[in-house]
Amino acid sequence: MSRQRSGQRHLARRLTQLYGGLVLYGASSALLVRSGLGLEPWNVLHQGLAERTGLSMGVVLTLLGAAVLLLWIPLRQRPGLGTISNVLVIGAAMDAALAVVPDAHGWTPRIAMMVAGIVLNGAATGLYIAARFGPGPRDGLMTGLNQRTGLSVRLVRTAVEITVVVTGFALGGTVGAGTLLYAVTIGPLAQVFLRVFAVPSASDGSTVVATGQPRRAILRR
Repeated sequence: MSRQRSGQRHLARRLTQLYGGLVLYGASSALLVRSGLGLEPWNVLHQGLAERTGLSMGVVLTLLGAAVLLLWIPLRQRPGLGTISNVLVIGAAMDAALAVVPDAHGWTPRIAMMVAGIVLNGAATGLYIAARFGPGPRDGLMTGLNQRTGLSVRLVRTAVEITVVVTGFALGGTVGAGTLLYAVTIGPLAQVFLRVFAVPSASDGSTVVATGQPRRAILRR
């Protein structure tokens, strides 16, 4: 009975981290939008598509995430609970945050909102990846391409993200100082928070940080 309760608590913590992290990811991305100083690479594309289609960014994020997930089929990637939840939760959380967070005016509020968005995004990434329920759809795309092509994850990720930034910018997405700052800081931030939020193993109580594919290709929206 004690072991069963321990297992239930362990699962509850992982689920809390998963969904808390995904909600925080959407909310932190909304802060970057409202700062007006530049978005993370995938959200440049999402914003550009939203401008062209009239859909909300959250809806575009969800639809594009589902489309990317379809690309997992030929790449032979297997989605987990975290993968499906990623598609469904982040976009809704972003739209909810955008509905209540106003645009920042003046350099000090804008910079503060940008920095907060990036740091909280790193924390969100650590939370949900450390829960070990599977990578996000864009992570799986990158690691799948790595496995199928033999190219390094870094090279694949760089090529994909340059493509989405350029395409998003051409469509009207916001590229700026926040985009560059995000690119150079999100990896180190995510690694720090992966250790902060590492979930102890249910079997032996040892602390385990997410390993394998999710850790090698930190999520980008």
